[in-house]
Amino acid sequence: MTVSSAERQMSMPPPDANTPDDLRQTSPTDAAPGDVADYVAALVASARLGPQVVHHRVIPAAPAVFADPARPFPRHVAELLAARGIDRLYSHQAAATDLARAGRHVAVATPTASGKTMTYLLPVLEEIARNPDSRAIFLYPLKALAQDQLKAIEELTAGLPASGRPRAAIYDGDTSAHFRRKIRENPPHILITNPEMLHLALLPGHESWSTLFAGLSHVVVDEMHTYRGVMGSHMAHVFRRLSRVCARYGARPSFIFCSATIGNPGELAESLAGFPVATVTASGAPAAPRHFLFLNPEQSASTTAVMLLAAALKRGLRTIVYTQSRKMTELISLWISERAGPYASRVSAYRSGFLPEERRAIEAAMASGKLLGVVSTSALELGIDIGGLDLCILCGYPGSVMSAWQRGGRVGRAMRESAVVLVAGEDALDQYFMRHPADFFDRPPESAVINPENPVIAARHLECAAAELPLGAGEPAFAAPALRREIEKLEARGLLLRDKDGQRLFAARKRPHRDVNLRGSGGQFAIETASGGIIGQIDEMRAYRETHPGAVYIHRGVSYLVESLDIPERRVRVAPAKADYHTRARGQKTTEILEVLGESSVAGVPVFLGRLKVTETVTGYERRANRGGQLLSIVPLDLPPMVFETEGLWWIIPQEVQNELDRRLFHFMGAIHAMEHAMIGILPLLVLTDRNDLGGISTPLHPQVGRACVFIYDGAPGGVGLSRMAFAKADEALKRTLAAVAGCPCETGCPSCVHSPKCGSGNRPIDKVACRFLLEVLMSGKFPEKDDCRPQCAAPAQQADAPGAGETSAPAIKPAPPERFGVLDVETRRAAADVGGWGNAHKMGVSVAVLYDSGLNDFVVYRQEELPALYEALARLNLVVGFNINRFDYKVLAGASPFNHRSLPTLDILEKVHARLGYRLSLDGLAKATLGTPKSATGLDALAWWKEGKMDEIIAYCRQDVAVTRDLYLFGRDNGYLLFSNKAGKTVRLPVEWS
Repeated sequence: MTVSSAERQMSMPPPDANTPDDLRQTSPTDAAPGDVADYVAALVASARLGPQVVHHRVIPAAPAVFADPARPFPRHVAELLAARGIDRLYSHQAAATDLARAGRHVAVATPTASGKTMTYLLPVLEEIARNPDSRAIFLYPLKALAQDQLKAIEELTAGLPASGRPRAAIYDGDTSAHFRRKIRENPPHILITNPEMLHLALLPGHESWSTLFAGLSHVVVDEMHTYRGVMGSHMAHVFRRLSRVCARYGARPSFIFCSATIGNPGELAESLAGFPVATVTASGAPAAPRHFLFLNPEQSASTTAVMLLAAALKRGLRTIVYTQSRKMTELISLWISERAGPYASRVSAYRSGFLPEERRAIEAAMASGKLLGVVSTSALELGIDIGGLDLCILCGYPGSVMSAWQRGGRVGRAMRESAVVLVAGEDALDQYFMRHPADFFDRPPESAVINPENPVIAARHLECAAAELPLGAGEPAFAAPALRREIEKLEARGLLLRDKDGQRLFAARKRPHRDVNLRGSGGQFAIETASGGIIGQIDEMRAYRETHPGAVYIHRGVSYLVESLDIPERRVRVAPAKADYHTRARGQKTTEILEVLGESSVAGVPVFLGRLKVTETVTGYERRANRGGQLLSIVPLDLPPMVFETEGLWWIIPQEVQNELDRRLFHFMGAIHAMEHAMIGILPLLVLTDRNDLGGISTPLHPQVGRACVFIYDGAPGGVGLSRMAFAKADEALKRTLAAVAGCPCETGCPSCVHSPKCGSGNRPIDKVACRFLLEVLMSGKFPEKDDCRPQCAAPAQQADAPGAGETSAPAIKPAPPERFGVLDVETRRAAADVGGWGNAHKMGVSVAVLYDSGLNDFVVYRQEELPALYEALARLNLVVGFNINRFDYKVLAGASPFNHRSLPTLDILEKVHARLGYRLSLDGLAKATLGTPKSATGLDALAWWKEGKMDEIIAYCRQDVAVTRDLYLFGRDNGYLLFSNKAGKTVRLPVEWS
């Protein structure tokens, strides 16, 4: 969720933004860091900032709760624990290890720093000692986490003799080609990797990893809560593909999922894995006291965060500041460097988009103590080891209770007292919790949602699965109606090819995996300078809005001006620039309802769930001054629209409600526009997301509905389940939207209620008063919608689980075959080498042309001097069939005798094959696989015969080619496919439609 106050103002901290005197303290030495309790006391007592602290709560220390496993660990495991001073396990560790040792799938969801590593490392070490051939995969979403894990394994097992010590190794993008080969040839007991390597290397190359997959006993999935939304929907398919490959080698590994505290760890794990998973959620780990302060600043959240960080640095407190955007991370880092004096060099920004080597260097400097503070996006929310921290400053509410606790959990390790300060921005949720702080502590963590049936994502992984192992007709993993529909579409597009018997499906491409981006539904754009150096990456959906021509892009405190956005090449060209302004995109959106998936009503107000087609167009951008946010200019842009299908819900405003607002002279468009913004701002209370994952459109008259509508939709193509969960909580969503608007003290609207930081129309028109009245009338139930407002979709919707959903009720009608067709082939007098290449086919001359005429049911032979008669015969046909006829035969004929073939109805079988597969097949290969009949000779033979004057041999050969082409045409017409041998040597079907 972008911090709207920052995006709205982007102003440098004013001159009086220095650290308040009552927060200052002489810097202690690094060996004796400052006291957190003193810092908190000074903050609360501060004459300047103290009144802005609206809530201060101390989370008391919690004692450890120990438990013993159901059966003792073997001696060598117990000795490893004893060497680390561990004589008993925490209760959650004992419960989780019991389940994992019994071969059960388990999800462990306990707070940060609660010792979840032991829940999977101990069972794995025990299994390796029992069976040295066993293997385990440890999966981490970030490379830095993998490095930390390898270090932890090596430290834990250092006491074992070298001969009995399990081998562990990292296999990721930073592993050299030499070591990758060694790891493949002799896989370690514990392979530490990430989702991308599992997807791109291990699964498609499973035959090279047979030792690993045959012995796989455990799969560890750390930071499971990050696998939600788009990435989680991708990972659900990756795990199903992993299970298929494991089954191929006779392995049934136990999955161990570890997660931060979320509302539905078991449900999420089962959705990811596709099978039942036991859960462990009650933590037995001890916790040190933690201060939690809510601060509602008079200045912007960023200015206040800079003040708090500067004071912490002077006290020697190791501090992390979390921001809500890349841009704000860079700006706060820039501002603190100007105000931290001697500590300026001990603070760094950290965010995704940095190059890997930059991130590793910052992590190492933070862990060693060289850095005292770091300003980060959510990139450091996970458990990357950057050493013990004392203070966490949240510059804006992170968008979810789960994220707030997860980020706050980075401090206070090693049982030290710590503090978390939530500095509110102006967004709706920030201000909601400033007014209702108790709700934050009483509220359970949100539930994570994924949508494995997202058609965009499912189609890509079905193709990957088929490339790894053929899809069987009866595989239960692909039995869901939605997946069956995607399989049918892929087969129709020629991306999946059915075998000769029609029982298995193969991928047409050997490695479709490279086209799948697990962390997004679109592609990535590289951001490069004029010298060609790449300074970062940005996903496709954000590239249009943030790196359009003229946009200001900030990287590590340096401002760049975007010179060009090359969409086909997926490149953004930038140049350094000193800009005293920032930019914000403007645009417009339209939506089309494709299918209704559900309908309900709240107080008589209809609300629907369905599939939508959204068209977004960036029409220009604003240039706003960094100081004060004054609008300097609006610059038009001409960019192509972004069109995608997704899932969404929409509220239909009853006609009587609209009439009532009109009678009272309220601005109706301003009311529904404000309702859209307010609901998007409040939905993260109900769904684990942030507002940037949602989109919205409000329209006073939707053509398919005939009423005013407010749409809220998933921002990712295909949808990831957010709208589905919001639809299930529609009543609560409407109530909380009204509460947010009514409870905000502003008069005309602000980012805390009805303004949006990413509104394409600059939050115009917006009418807060009209919005409140609208919501109150809707909730009153006085004006229910009386007419049927189901939209008129392009095609009637079917139930998602109905048999044959997505299919037409009657089989498609095949086009009638032509009354009279012909099949043509031409042999030449000269070779390509004789005339300067294939581009000069018109110079090759004609030795003979053979035409099969279905009207005559006979073959007619034409020599070069008889070509006019051939042209007359072709003109009498309803269809002319050939193999490479457009690129070769017609050109040869035209060069020998004037000929205009463009008016002839022509079917080029080679062109159809190439359009379906993306590559060409030979006539001989198709004939062998489909007809069991090879060609009788080659074109080189025919050229040699011409020189020798052997016309009979040429005619016989050409006639046989025509017969083969004719029979291929008839086979494809009657059966809807041809057969060919793919690169793996399998005979598969190639769907064809002769039209």
